[in-house]
Order: sequence, then C-alpha cells, then structure tokens
Amino acid sequence: MTPGDLALAGLAALIAGVVNALAGGGTLISFPMLLALGVPPVSANVTNTVALVPGYLGGTLAQRADLGGQGRRLRVLMPAAAAGGLVGAALLLLTPERAFEVLIPVLILAAVAVLALGDAVKRRVAERVSRLGADGAERLAGPAVGIFLAAIYGGYFGGGLGIIVLAVLGTILVDSLTRLNALKQVSSLVINAVAAAVFVAFGDVVWSAAAVMLVCAVVGGYLGGTLAGRVSARTLQRIVLVIGVVVAVAYAVRTYA
Repeated sequence: MTPGDLALAGLAALIAGVVNALAGGGTLISFPMLLALGVPPVSANVTNTVALVPGYLGGTLAQRADLGGQGRRLRVLMPAAAAGGLVGAALLLLTPERAFEVLIPVLILAAVAVLALGDAVKRRVAERVSRLGADGAERLAGPAVGIFLAAIYGGYFGGGLGIIVLAVLGTILVDSLTRLNALKQVSSLVINAVAAAVFVAFGDVVWSAAAVMLVCAVVGGYLGGTLAGRVSARTLQRIVLVIGVVVAVAYAVRTYA
C-alpha cells in the first residue's frame, strides 16, 4: 500500500475508534475504506478485525469492575464465545472470494439494521430488568447457545456484533443493563480476539494497514471517550447509518450490475 493509502486507512480507523466509543458501528467506516483502497474483500475483513481488536480490549478494561460476581457466567459463556468466533473465522477463510464479495452488501445492510435497532434493544433490556428480579439459580445453557450463534456471525463479519450479543444476554439473563453491557464487552473481545488469532495464523492480513489502523483505532477510542457527553451519539449514529446504506447500495450496484 502507498503512504497515501495507509493515511486513508489510518484516518478511517481513527474515525471508527471514535464512533465505536460513542455510538458503535465503526466497522461500517473502516471496512469499506479498505475495500475502496483495493484490498480484496476477505483480506479487508481479516485486516479490519485484527486492527480493531484493541478497541474491544479497551472497552472491557473500562468496565471490568462491573464483571464482579459474574464469574460463573464468564466460565460458561466465554468458551461458547470462543468456539463461535473460531467457527465464524474458519467459515470466512473457507468462503470463496467471489462468494463473500456477493454477500458484502447484505452483510453491511444487516449491520446497519442491527445498529438502527440498538437503542430499542437497550430499552427493552432495561425494561425487562426492571420488571424481573434476579434468579440466583439462573440457567446458562440458553445464553451459551445464543452467544455461540452470535459469535459465528462475529467471527465471520462482526458489524453490529455488540448489539446482537446484548440482545441475547438481555433476553435471557436478569441483571442491570450496566452489568450486562460489561458481559457484552468481554464477549465481543473474546469473539474478535479468537477470530483475529485465526486470521493472523491463516488469513491474508495486510500488515502495513493493520499496524497503522491498530494505532489509530486506539487513539480514536481514547478521543471518543474524551468527547462523550459533548458529541451527540444519536446524531453520530445516524451519520454512520447513512454511510452504511450508501456504501451497501454502491457496492451492490458494482457487484450485481
């Protein structure tokens, strides 16, 4: 990649880091940029996943205090998250380039839809928690299956993964939204870290872009944290949704026409 290409990839990752910190949906910025720079679709997705993993680590560390008392959940759900991430990553690497290229508009629109439903999901989870009391003998088989299925999607593409995981957890578990969100963060970290490990070992990572994007994404996440409360997350989310739709339509025209 040329220095100009790396600069654009880094800028996209910086914006993605800010967006993820404030509203979510940063993948809809960074992944299309790699495509626009001529990176093959599967390689672009692989590179994007590897580059953005530190952002999930930062989110998990920021909410680690809210994981207190959730040891049993972590012991049951994280192996399911890891297994699903492994399956999703393997499926991506086994998908022919052309087949994944055809799926890109659908995957981006799916991520847009999930992101658009994010606020509604959080409201429903909060409402359910307020109606129900915690059950000390909660059953975790259902959440484990749900996390495994969500993780397959996360390892394969991952746009809007956090909302999907939160919806799975909030539908079955009873706890505060803050604690469920912390569990979502560590689940997303495990899913993406496992997928990234598979991609590093077997995928075609564009390392020059990944290195630049990794640093920029971390900086963007920090900036996003400092801007929290001063920038409207809802407005930013709407901008990302519009960008996602435009990218999906443009890519669909290019792919299907």
